[in-house]
Amino acid sequence: MFWIFIFGVLYIPNFVCAFTGYMCYETIEEYTYHEGDLTIGAFFPLHIYSTRNHVPHELDPYYFQDMYLEYNFMNYQFLLALMFTIQEINRNPHLLPNTTLGFEHHNIKFSEKNILLGPFLWLSGLSNQLVNYNCGQKRNLPAALTGTSWAISAHIGTLLQLYKIPQVAPEDTYLSLALVSLMLYFSWSWVGLIVPNDPRGTQILSDFREVMESNRICLAFVKMIPGTWNSYSDAIWKNMEKIQESSANVIIIYGDTVSLQGLMRHIAQLLVTWKVWVLNSQWDIDYYSDYFMIESFHGSLIFSHHHEEMVEFVNFVQTVNPYTYPEDAYLPKFWVFFFNCSFSEFDCQLLENCQPNASLDLLPRHIFDPAMSEESYNIYNAVYALAHSLHEMTVQQIQTQPYANGEGMAFSPWQILPFLKITLLKNHPSGQTVIDERKNLYSEYDIFNFWNFPTGLGLKMKVGTFSPNSPQGHRLSLSEEMIQWPTQFTKIPQSVCSESCRPGFRKAAQEGKAVCCFDCIPCADNEISNETDMDQCVQCPESHYANSEKNHCLQKSVSFLAYEEPLGIALTITALDFSVLTALVLVVFVKHRDTPIVKANNRVLSYILLLTLIICFLSCLLYIGQPNTATCILQQTAFGTLFTVALSTVLAKAIVVVTAFKVTSPSRMVRWLIVSRAPNLIIPICTLIQLIICGIWLATFPPFIDQNAHVEHGHIIIMCNKGSAVAFHCVLGYLCSLALGSYTMAFLSRNLPDTFNEAKCLSFSMQVFFCVWITFLPVYHSTKGKVMVAMEVFSILASSTSFLALIFVPKCYIILLRPDKNSCLDIRNKIHSRRSSHLKFI
Repeated sequence: MFWIFIFGVLYIPNFVCAFTGYMCYETIEEYTYHEGDLTIGAFFPLHIYSTRNHVPHELDPYYFQDMYLEYNFMNYQFLLALMFTIQEINRNPHLLPNTTLGFEHHNIKFSEKNILLGPFLWLSGLSNQLVNYNCGQKRNLPAALTGTSWAISAHIGTLLQLYKIPQVAPEDTYLSLALVSLMLYFSWSWVGLIVPNDPRGTQILSDFREVMESNRICLAFVKMIPGTWNSYSDAIWKNMEKIQESSANVIIIYGDTVSLQGLMRHIAQLLVTWKVWVLNSQWDIDYYSDYFMIESFHGSLIFSHHHEEMVEFVNFVQTVNPYTYPEDAYLPKFWVFFFNCSFSEFDCQLLENCQPNASLDLLPRHIFDPAMSEESYNIYNAVYALAHSLHEMTVQQIQTQPYANGEGMAFSPWQILPFLKITLLKNHPSGQTVIDERKNLYSEYDIFNFWNFPTGLGLKMKVGTFSPNSPQGHRLSLSEEMIQWPTQFTKIPQSVCSESCRPGFRKAAQEGKAVCCFDCIPCADNEISNETDMDQCVQCPESHYANSEKNHCLQKSVSFLAYEEPLGIALTITALDFSVLTALVLVVFVKHRDTPIVKANNRVLSYILLLTLIICFLSCLLYIGQPNTATCILQQTAFGTLFTVALSTVLAKAIVVVTAFKVTSPSRMVRWLIVSRAPNLIIPICTLIQLIICGIWLATFPPFIDQNAHVEHGHIIIMCNKGSAVAFHCVLGYLCSLALGSYTMAFLSRNLPDTFNEAKCLSFSMQVFFCVWITFLPVYHSTKGKVMVAMEVFSILASSTSFLALIFVPKCYIILLRPDKNSCLDIRNKIHSRRSSHLKFI
């Protein structure tokens, strides 16, 4: 004997008739028997006794008066599927030849104490209800089909294990993956889960958690519902309040009709139209609908194992009636109920006044659908699997031990298990069975959308499929436009704990909450997120920058202190203007080279200084425009050398003045220094020292072209890097030491009695030079990019202008505007004291 566990149930609206009004409903047997060499036990719940809204005690004297007989007509298809399959197998000469299959069906009641009654009768024989005794004739009982409820199957399995009857149950191996694929398709990351509080529910919860966590889907709540709860239980009300108040708009319900029937009835009664229910196929949600214009389960999504349409079964259903199948105890009851038949006064099995050509196919589809359901298809496959296993076992027995004395098959229940394990069935159209040891029959799912608006429509429309054997990304197929959502929603519902973080933001987990609950934080500077719900922002490359929305990296533009921009234009015009102005001063000095004021201040040094200043002004142009290696080197060498020449010239001027006026009794050496113009040698000597410093700089760590992508947003600044900061500061320090020496010498000669003494002008120019470059250092190091370059150019212009303005502008004023003061006569009139010695200047 062998027990095959078939689960999954669909219920259609029940029909109720008073028990006391139909005596034949009480007297007709509650089991159906079809004779065969091998008898399969079948235990399906086709009808129950109900007290509607309350549960009286069985000792209540009015217990039977208040009872109602409720039929589930859709479950009756299970029995028809069993009859159809056995007939098909018995007609097949190539499958179990010379052996017929039969079945014995017992109705299963939902009370635990009555669940084992049917199996007892099947095991012990119809005439005896004592366990461990078989009072009927010897029968072969190869297997038992235990219906659609896990709880019922578990109870029956406990009994069958005593007889060493193994259990085999198909599992929803890929259901959790299919459900998660649906969640991901609609971006539902915050869902509720309701499962029965039994071992099966615990296993399903474990499977769901594993797949959901790997796909970043969170469970807003988990409710494990005991099967003892009914729709009027206080616990149901309390849990439904939490479910309705949950922020999850999508709720998965996994279970069977027995374990969660109280909850399903309660949901239907509450008219919960703002939740999307996702169900496994073992629900017939129209069964729980009340007659309102709207109802709770409209728009639900149902996952059902895929199976081919069985046209032969539909044809079989059309031929079923009480006359062709008199062994079926339920057909007379249905014919009386639906087709206005009446029981005979003498025999409840005889019907009178029936409609001609009555057929189950004529019933409304929401009452009875002749198309084979998933659960019926499971029965169909289970019986075929059993038949093939028996056939293989028979062939093996014939080969090893032929039948003795013409006796039929003889086997123990456990012997069939190895054959059944390797028998896996694919879909078999046209009644042909195909054996395939590699495929899983239950791997593919059809997705249905329940349309029940207005209530009573009761249509399940196929809107998609899920096939785990398809390539990644193509497993789920949906016709989104066909889906009708619950009436509360006007578009695709959203079910999230937190709104998605749009591009430009990243997710930040909320402490103590699920990973699906997060805050949206803007990306940091120069970081982007170009997708929704990114965990981390991405840093833009150095050559790019983040746009204002921080969702895209843009190419940075190359920038430098150009001639075309306002700052570059201003500096260029300034440098050119001052260089022209200096050239004009030089022309004036050359033109008036024989005048006292030009001759009195060593006109050769003045020429050198003016030429140097012209080149200094022009050297500013090296800093403007796109830099290259040559300009970078020239910037620093020109800066150091030109200012060294200028400062050493000023130093030579100051030394000449001090030497001439401070020495009262000049020695022969002093006279030689003055006459031979030896102070002019200061210029090449000081310049040579600076050239040595610059040479060492260029030989060790020369200036080079550098790029700075962080100074100015959206731009890459190209500028000259000075290379060695130490060398640059050494050059600047050397210039300051020359300036300090010049200032000292000029300061010492500031009060000498010469009419055209320029010592004060020299000292003032040195003070300005100090102020400019001392101020330059902190400002230079605090600025970046083009501003830094402009600051250096400005310092060169300022210090050069100080020389021009303080040393030469007063002289030009006298030469051009006060020529009367630039004569020997005027000089003699202003002399009030003569020197002890005089100096003849050339």
